[in-house]
Amino acid sequence: MFNIVLVEPQIPPNTGTIGRLCVNLGATLHLIKPLGFDIDDKAVKRAGLDYWKDLDLVVWESFAEFLAAHPIGENSYMATTKTDNLYFNAEFKKDDYILFGSETKGIDEKVLLAHPDRCITIPMGGKGRSLNLGVSVGIVIYDALRQNYEGFKKITIANTLEH
Repeated sequence: MFNIVLVEPQIPPNTGTIGRLCVNLGATLHLIKPLGFDIDDKAVKRAGLDYWKDLDLVVWESFAEFLAAHPIGENSYMATTKTDNLYFNAEFKKDDYILFGSETKGIDEKVLLAHPDRCITIPMGGKGRSLNLGVSVGIVIYDALRQNYEGFKKITIANTLEH
């Protein structure tokens, strides 16, 4: 459905949570090294629970390697606090690549400056600097799903609500 790209993630539970989101959406998770943890870290798997084994995961050795294979273009967006382009104005399409920078550095500013039209942000109040990476991915990816919901194969859980 979509490609979630984490550029040099540092915090294992964030990556585990995002992996769980990806499994539930049928999205591919791309991790770009260096990672701030071992991919087999218990904290990653704990946050991803039993979903980690079902994750469509691609690991890249560097951001340069990823960009060589998937240059920033019409099918990509980069989440950053350094733009005024709101994510809910983006027109997401199936198979888009949605990039999120590390919790400590974000995405390389040179890449952002080279593609300002592909940058998106989540609006925040004046007292905060940023949101948790897992929360940010959830906000953006579910808006992308909202825009592309037709044909989405949702899970089926017996409805326990009765009228």
